[in-house]
Amino acid sequence: MREREYLWCILNLMLDDETELAQLCPSCRSAAEEERCPACGCDVGMTEENTNFDLKRFEELGRGGGL
Repeated sequence: MREREYLWCILNLMLDDETELAQLCPSCRSAAEEERCPACGCDVGMTEENTNFDLKRFEELGRGGGL
């Protein structure tokens, strides 16, 4: 497969997921969007905060900002 075909597949999977989420009520949707362990259901979101992480700088670099 070519890169554009992979991209097409990924985008369609994302659209399918969004369509499924759109059918849920707001409370069920927020619960479905939480990151959970597939085995036990525990929350696997970020539990510890990295105090050295600079979100503003990260976003700037992501937009192509220089060093």
